[in-house]
Parts: sequence; C-alpha cells; structure tokens
Amino acid sequence: MGFAIVGAWNSAEDRFVEALEREMGRRGMSSGRAEEGESSVVFHILDPRAPVPYRRRSQGVYVVSVVFVDHWPDDLLRFGYPLLVRSLGNLLLIASPDPARCRAAFVTLEQGHYPVEEPEGENPDRFERWISRVVDRLWPLATSKLVINNRFVPDLPEHLWQGDAVTEQLFRAGKRLREWDLLPAPFPMEKWLSPRDRRHIHHLFGIGGLSYGNLSARCGDLGFWMSASGIDKGAMTTVGEHVLLVRGYDEQRNEMVLSVPPGVKPRRVSVDAIEHWMIYRDHPEVGAIVHVHGWMEGVQATQVNYPCGTLQLAQEVARLVRESPDPSRAVIGLRNHGLTVTGPDLDDIFERLDGKILRHVPMT
Repeated sequence: MGFAIVGAWNSAEDRFVEALEREMGRRGMSSGRAEEGESSVVFHILDPRAPVPYRRRSQGVYVVSVVFVDHWPDDLLRFGYPLLVRSLGNLLLIASPDPARCRAAFVTLEQGHYPVEEPEGENPDRFERWISRVVDRLWPLATSKLVINNRFVPDLPEHLWQGDAVTEQLFRAGKRLREWDLLPAPFPMEKWLSPRDRRHIHHLFGIGGLSYGNLSARCGDLGFWMSASGIDKGAMTTVGEHVLLVRGYDEQRNEMVLSVPPGVKPRRVSVDAIEHWMIYRDHPEVGAIVHVHGWMEGVQATQVNYPCGTLQLAQEVARLVRESPDPSRAVIGLRNHGLTVTGPDLDDIFERLDGKILRHVPMT
C-alpha cells in the first residue's frame, strides 16, 4: 500500500507534513505519486478559501482532506463539513500549523467530529507523539476494504416482482423511521458540488446523495430484502428501485449479488449490505435488521469508526452480535455513527426502540 500528499502548503506547515510522511512510512506505507494511481491513501491539502476536489481514479482510494487553520473554528462542523464535501474527501483533518499547539480534529461524512490533542508539557517528543495519535485515528479507516460493488442478476422469481408481505413490512418500517425523524434527507450535493463532481461521485460509487439509515428483513431461503442506497426510506414503494433482494456475497469479486426483476434498471443496495449479510448468515433466528443514526445508553459498541460499507466494520459488528447475550435481539453501537439492531421481525425491533433512541450520537 502507498500514500501521497498533494496540494500546496507553506513553510509554517512543513513540519506537520514532514512528520506525517515519516509516520506513514514508519507504519509500512511507501510514498507514491497520486496522479499515477500508485497510492491507496491520499492526503489532499486544501486552501480553505478556495477548496478544490480531489477526483480519485478508483473507489479504493481513501482521501483525507487536510486544512490548516491559524485560528481554531468555534464550530468545527459548520466550518469543516462544506470543505469535506467540496473536496470529495472521505475524512477531513483540521490541524493547527503551530507545532507548540498539537491540536487537530476530524470531521466525518456522518457529520461527526472529534479532537486529537496532546496535553501541554515539556516532553521533547510531544509533537511526534501527537502526529502518531493523529495517524492512529485515521489508519484503520484508511486501510479498510470497501464492499460496495453490486452485481445485478435478473432472476428474481416472478411472484416477487411486485414484492411480498416482507417488502410491505419494510415500506411501513421506513414510514415509522420518518415519523421518528431519524432519517435526515440526503444532503444537498447540488449546493456544494458542481455537476461534474456529482457525475464523478455517481460514476465511482453509484450514489447521488446520502440518506442515513437502512432496513432489511429475511426472505425465506432466498436471502434478504434491503433498502436501496441514497433514497428516502420513508417513501419506499418499488422492488428493484427502493428495495432489493440480496442473495449473497461473492468474495472473489468483492461484490454483493442481487436478484432483480428483468427489464428493470435497479438502484444499488445500501452500503451496509455486507454487514447485514454476515449477521443473517451466522444467525438463522435473526429475521430483521435496522440501522439508525441514533444512540442508546449502555450498548456494546465498536472501538473503531470504520467507514460504512467496509469489510472491517461488518466483521466487527458481526462479532459483537455473536458475543451479545441474545444475538436475535442485539443492539450494537457503531462508534461515532449509530446503531445496528437485530430482531425476529421489524415489529419486534420497533417496539424495543420506541422512545429509547437518543438523537445525537456521542463522538469520541
């Protein structure tokens, strides 16, 4: 694996950039040339007054947008989130160029943010230790493996072309989530991205916006129905467009395999399909899964905020489900992100969640 640092920075920021380069190399990543596709991780240094996008050539490239600030923002999310979206980054790193301050923060696409600071002191290794902690936080994210490609097979049995009782349950469940106001509308990409950048995102990832949360339910021995990516879950009506039948995971091709009606131009399934697939595979008693951007006190939670749709996040959530007292009714926290909840059916999940969801996910 390799990394690259692109963009422009001034002499006051040299020490940070050089230390970052040393730390990435110490961990076994070689420095490459981003423009030739040699890097799996790209640090894109931005001018906050005129941020430009980094148009990766492959969905496997993880882009950390970096912005240096002389004056620390009062509202990290308000300052940083537009920069993250406009730069087409996976993660935004805000850092002070002053080596004496050792102050940084991350902003995520889930609209979370968290600091990485080193306490003041006389330790001569304070700066290097801070850089190491910064890389500690982004390393597992940047080296994770996305599982978001779909293979559509037009072999859905005819009696399922218009859906079934399970898809009707999913449609009703989406409306309940809307009533709870836990599904924000997709963020307005047209507000921050040019038409060219929107086309680029759609080409690489098959999405035109982000709509947080997803639902799925088992469909007998055929697999499971799951909500599509980037849609309003409160307005689902159509098989192949709003819900899809997930048949399995092709490990060799790293693709989710979906059964769709013939003659339909399907949407992509939710990026969390790999996670749901692992849970259904391991636990026949699980009949439904709901993911929301909310929180509950006292839940088991992942220790790393892996990106959605990565194999590592799916494996970690599946492990916590296995270790829970009752995997068929587990509530698992996804660090800095939300909850994954299992149940024998959707009604059971909603009865257990009703009135217990905290709207704000704690960021750590």
